[in-house]
Amino acid sequence: MDLHLDLPGKGHGVRAALTRALRDAVRSGRLAPGTRLPSSRSLAADLGLARNTVGEAYAELVAEGWLTARQGSGTRVAERAAAPPRPPARRLAPLRAPERPAYDLRTGTPDVSAFPRAAWLSAARRALTAAPHEAFGYGDPRGRPELRAALADYLARARGVRADPERIVICAGFKQGLGMLSRALRARGTEEIGVEDHGLRYHRGVIEEAGLRGVLLPVDEHGADVRALDGRPDVRAVLLTPAHQFPTGVPLHPDRRAAVVDWAARTDAVILEDDYDGEFRYDRQPVGALQGLAPDDVVYCGTASKSLIPGLRLGWMVLPDRLRDEVLDVKRNGAWGTSVLDQLTLAEFITSGAYDRHLRSMRQRYRRRRDVLVAALAEQAPHVRVTGIAAGLHAVLELPPGTERSVVQAAAWQGLAVEGVSRFRHGSASAGDGLIIAYGTPPDHAFAGALDALLRALPPVP
Repeated sequence: MDLHLDLPGKGHGVRAALTRALRDAVRSGRLAPGTRLPSSRSLAADLGLARNTVGEAYAELVAEGWLTARQGSGTRVAERAAAPPRPPARRLAPLRAPERPAYDLRTGTPDVSAFPRAAWLSAARRALTAAPHEAFGYGDPRGRPELRAALADYLARARGVRADPERIVICAGFKQGLGMLSRALRARGTEEIGVEDHGLRYHRGVIEEAGLRGVLLPVDEHGADVRALDGRPDVRAVLLTPAHQFPTGVPLHPDRRAAVVDWAARTDAVILEDDYDGEFRYDRQPVGALQGLAPDDVVYCGTASKSLIPGLRLGWMVLPDRLRDEVLDVKRNGAWGTSVLDQLTLAEFITSGAYDRHLRSMRQRYRRRRDVLVAALAEQAPHVRVTGIAAGLHAVLELPPGTERSVVQAAAWQGLAVEGVSRFRHGSASAGDGLIIAYGTPPDHAFAGALDALLRALPPVP
């Protein structure tokens, strides 16, 4: 074992210094009772001392009762109580985990109990067996070439993304990717970026931390109203969720898709596409990614957080050529790394077909849950309308005016955690009262109970 001891120079009195250092380590409790010490030969070699010096120090401490020495058991710290440490000047209250609700329908996570552990473990074994030795170094800041190649193929066939492995950069989820993109845009002189007036607040926080100002775009039944970008020459970028706007649950209308692509081409601006829920459409084939229309003006961003689990912390960006070097500079100069082992495993998981099989299974699971939710509301709460398209891992329930806060509180009394639409509004945007129901969050065994609690919390039929 390694043993840290602070000793003065190796001159006169070194045995006494060693004896004192060992005694202090035992007395303070740093060497706990029963701890086996290194052999005298080993410790002498580590400290650059004569073996007899260490042996004599051990013998003195055995005689004093600090150590014990038995044949075949080595030298150990004696079983005696160490002097209690001094109490801290101020006693800190113990940390307590926050209370968890009985049921949780809040957004942010998929059904993590459905993570394909066996298939992932098999992919990890195959990936580690096949990986070259150089894979375990610092590597390319863009990420492992195996994963970039696998993603280029998958995104092209599944999402219509025009992706070259050389233009893909791996990141630790969308938040990290957005942080790198925001810093790269600021370095290019961008000062303002358009953001949807409904969305996750931390997105705006990441943007503002990089020195950009967010300009709010209204969101209606056709998605973000990109006409608000016209006449704003200082807005040089826009962040959109075209496939399934969060939280309203609507896709970006085809006319607006064409309009924002035209705006970017005319003004030399950049579109940041968060492909939120792009792989989960239930009523039809998913609409292709916006990036396929304008790969030179759109940054495509995707993650494994919803398709697999957030704990993997893996995401990807498909960059236009004009942004690639700037983003890589940001990544090189900051703490933006991602696990090589997870990258290799995900690459194998995708190329083996396991990723496609898992996605098909999860689409069926989430679609069944959404169908059960819609049917239960139609039967027991027909006055509560489900809005948005049949996609993603959440649905929006339209509530009678003025009832959102009371329904959220009533749900809490039922042991159910839910979120109101108002939590995700920015500025003065308003779209009525509503609940966001993340039917994808609970494990299968808890979904029925969560649904029953939700129905009890909803306002009665007027």
